Amino acid sequence: MERLYLMVRIAGELVAIDANEVGSVVEIDNITRVPRVAPHIAGLFALRSRVLTVIDSRAALGLGKIEGAVMPEAVVILIDGHSYALLVEAVEDVASAGAPSPLVAKLEPGWARVAIGRLGTERGDILLIDPAQLILGGEEQAAAA
Repeated sequence: MERLYLMVRIAGELVAIDANEVGSVVEIDNITRVPRVAPHIAGLFALRSRVLTVIDSRAALGLGKIEGAVMPEAVVILIDGHSYALLVEAVEDVASAGAPSPLVAKLEPGWARVAIGRLGTERGDILLIDPAQLILGGEEQAAAA
């Protein structure tokens, strides 16, 4: 059975997120920094009278912070009643694909932690990621292990 997936770029890599987990895609124009938070939390962002915790996806993978003069796009995810905005370098497409296949390649630790499987698409095999694992970030996962 085919499902829809949102294709985004994180750290230069094209990856997929199950579209059922995506609330919306927004452009971030102003992030309010918060002191003493985990390194992967970029701050807070107000969207339609809601406050979203902004997650730097690159930092959550242990790949450094997203940098640049232009603020990236964000994928809004609702998990356990809390709204999060996952910063991504670009939102590229929505594609349909079947169920994910198991991973056969060895991934770097950050990617391995968020990977669900691989999707066969018209663009080739694409890594399917779990946004909830990005929200946890690297340190929390390491401490829980």
